[in-house]
Amino acid sequence: MTVVEQVTDPCTQHGEGPVWHSGWNGLRWVDMLVGDVLIMDSASGEISRRHVGSVAAVVRPRSRGGAIVAIERGFAIANDDISDVRPLGEIWSDTNIRMNEGSCAPDGSFFCGSMSYDETPHAGTVYRLDPEGNVTVALTDVTVSNGMGWSPDGSTVYYADTPTQRIDVFDYADGTLSGRRTLTHIDPEKGAPDGLAIDSDGGLWVAMWGGGAIHHYTRDGALADVIELPVPRVTSCTFGGPELGELYITTSRIATDLDAHPEAGALFRVPDVVPGTPTLPYLG
Repeated sequence: MTVVEQVTDPCTQHGEGPVWHSGWNGLRWVDMLVGDVLIMDSASGEISRRHVGSVAAVVRPRSRGGAIVAIERGFAIANDDISDVRPLGEIWSDTNIRMNEGSCAPDGSFFCGSMSYDETPHAGTVYRLDPEGNVTVALTDVTVSNGMGWSPDGSTVYYADTPTQRIDVFDYADGTLSGRRTLTHIDPEKGAPDGLAIDSDGGLWVAMWGGGAIHHYTRDGALADVIELPVPRVTSCTFGGPELGELYITTSRIATDLDAHPEAGALFRVPDVVPGTPTLPYLG
């Protein structure tokens, strides 16, 4: 039986986007709709917060030091401890649209997808921030842009637009997504696909929003394992620890019966899993 440990008390309203980077001495994740980045010291377990704006969608390391952050309507550059945050300018002006989830590509670019606050179908877009700081559109007509991860060889992208109930696959070359096809379709009774992480074997670990679980799929889309959690709104996961052999899992308190699930909003960990791939940095 898979061991799931609760690492923190409920500390986020909507925890998302966990990321482990060796240069940061521990885990970081976001309390998305509060606009905070959370920083956990790996030695002491102490958690600190940094407010970056009305939305903190994603945080990833920069190769030259510091971090790249997706905020409500664009991107921002921050220093290592997220005490100095410098927005790069709004990409759009529609106040009903916000950034939601993203990841860095092997070529050093940063992808992040948007959604409308009211989840209007097809209102979202996936943007690519290249290492030179240019923003281009990578994918349109998405609804709730969520998990995005690259295969170990960098040639394949796995992607979840949550309401589709699918994990889709793209070929990736020269900063372009192409050849979209479906890897697997998820029964709505099992939850909806949210954030995801890729292991060193090319397997996918997918958070099930409303399903109270992480689904582990092979690279071919076969369901290899289901890891159940004590809370229903499981949002994302990442590999961490010295050998990347631990799976850290974020959760949300949104639309949750807190009397039945008082742990909602806590960070969880599975201590012994297939090792993951290192976090890719933004090269800008």
